[in-house]
Amino acid sequence: MNRTMKWAGVLLVAVFLIAMLFPFFWIFITSFKSTGEIYGEGAFRVIPREPTLQNYMTVLFEKGILNAVKNSFIVAGTTTVYIIAVATLCAYAISRFEFRGKNLLLGLILAVSMFPQMIVTGPVYNLFHDLGLTNSYAVVLPYSTITLPTSVWILVTHFNQIPLALEESAKIDGASAFQTLYKIVFPLAAPGVFTTAIIVFIAAWNEFLLTVTLNSDVRYHTVPVAISFLRTQFEILWGQVTAATTIVTIPTLLVVLFFQKQIVSGLISGSVKE
Repeated sequence: MNRTMKWAGVLLVAVFLIAMLFPFFWIFITSFKSTGEIYGEGAFRVIPREPTLQNYMTVLFEKGILNAVKNSFIVAGTTTVYIIAVATLCAYAISRFEFRGKNLLLGLILAVSMFPQMIVTGPVYNLFHDLGLTNSYAVVLPYSTITLPTSVWILVTHFNQIPLALEESAKIDGASAFQTLYKIVFPLAAPGVFTTAIIVFIAAWNEFLLTVTLNSDVRYHTVPVAISFLRTQFEILWGQVTAATTIVTIPTLLVVLFFQKQIVSGLISGSVKE
């Protein structure tokens, strides 16, 4: 009976993994098909009859996907740096200082992360238009609405796991508050900070609504926006879409593969109260 349950569990996991990975696999093989094969009799053929790199050549050298990748790196990288800096200071203050309304503040931070982006986009666009910040990399500023609340929550959990006695010892030795934070607390919270940085980077990399609203100039389009414009008046250019999707998935895939141990360590290190 136990062996049967074990194999049933293995089969269930295998089916789940196949269901999760199949869309990515199908996108990859479709990127090597010509337009005629995508819509013709070879639409459901796993191995293309006449594989072609034309879709990749088109999106790389004609549709400006490389410029979009550059913009995404700039936007996601800048967002990650300043969000981690702000979230670290905010989370440390919430974790270490006792003040009235502390739980209410945490609740408000969590509530902000639940706001639909559509509610925020309108006022942000009006503000950026009045300040002349549309069609620029200033789009990283409103990215805080989708990344900062989650970052603060994750980091508060990690700071809570660091013994207060370490900071008291550093204070006795003459360390200032900032010295204690960056020389004692920050290194100990590094797994959580690293994990938070990766989560912020991926969230900023995949963001669509704010960028397409604030940056109508194609020169400032990020990857998701550039892919959405791979269409004509009457059709979606699926060959180019799948090729571009394959190209832009590589950076986030590499980040997850190379740093998966650090991500898991950071996510679970603050989950058990000692």
